[in-house]
Amino acid sequence: MTGRRRTAAALALAATLVTACGGTDANRDAVRPDGSVDLSAVTLRIGDQKGTGTRALLEAAGELTDIPYRIEWSQYTSGPPMVEAVHAGAVDIGGVGNAPPVFAAAAGAGIGIVSAYLTGTGGQAIVVPRDSPLREPNDLRGKRIAVARGSSAHHHLLSVLNSAGLGFADIEPRYLQPADALAALSTGRVDAWATWDPYTAQAQEQAAARILVDGSGYVRGDSFYVAGRRALDNPATAAALRDVLARIGRAHSWANGDTEAWATIFAQVTGLPVTVTRLAVARAPYRDHPIDDATVAAEQQVADAFAAAGLIPRRVTIADFVDTRFNDLFAPA
Repeated sequence: MTGRRRTAAALALAATLVTACGGTDANRDAVRPDGSVDLSAVTLRIGDQKGTGTRALLEAAGELTDIPYRIEWSQYTSGPPMVEAVHAGAVDIGGVGNAPPVFAAAAGAGIGIVSAYLTGTGGQAIVVPRDSPLREPNDLRGKRIAVARGSSAHHHLLSVLNSAGLGFADIEPRYLQPADALAALSTGRVDAWATWDPYTAQAQEQAAARILVDGSGYVRGDSFYVAGRRALDNPATAAALRDVLARIGRAHSWANGDTEAWATIFAQVTGLPVTVTRLAVARAPYRDHPIDDATVAAEQQVADAFAAAGLIPRRVTIADFVDTRFNDLFAPA
């Protein structure tokens, strides 16, 4: 990627995001009488968050050119509010970690998990100040730990605690979004922060934090794209979803092959230093795969762990919230 292209992409992505509004039903006009779809009449509303960078990734990989439908973007601080927006019909699809679909399913949300990909588990971490006396998971007992409720970090923290013979009753959780959590860690208002990349890398590079324990051995590392049931039930919107998921898969392959270009664009778009994005990108290669039995079983384990801890109101069956119609887009893991 040339410097000119990187700069142009960054300028385009730095523009104000469009807040989605209106209903998916508007795309019903894109279905012709013969059942075919006029994609030029479709508007696809995509949720984005700093930690997944869907828009940045697609733009950097050149996958936002020649799109036959219109895209409206909405930005969220983390996965849980994005999944709420998907359920409410404010957006049609968004990328999240392993926990937000579980909390949404427990609330009876109208969502479907439509694609899955593995990333490295090194960026899923509990970080502490560099001079902290905390050295191992057992040291977390009684400590103030920042975490975004219902996020992948919430599950990682739960797994680490359980493995150490602890539970949430043994710590003082502070439910904070990433920006507030970073400030709390930097000023000593919390003892540790459970988070994910690029925030783990940001804490390391900008707050002199060190990783107490990462996700290795605790989490599988799956992330998902989640779509709304109303979007999936609309043939026109579903056709656009198929197209954008294929583009995301190609963008993942591009990023794996050109990590420096991806880190550079990611830095320009998010405003993070390139040292942060380089670190995050290096430890998180993308591995797209179908939503197979192993994927569903692993996500069920996440759901069961939250239910056993009393962090969701009821046990859920993840298979009821999976839509495998796009599995053919991805090679088996």
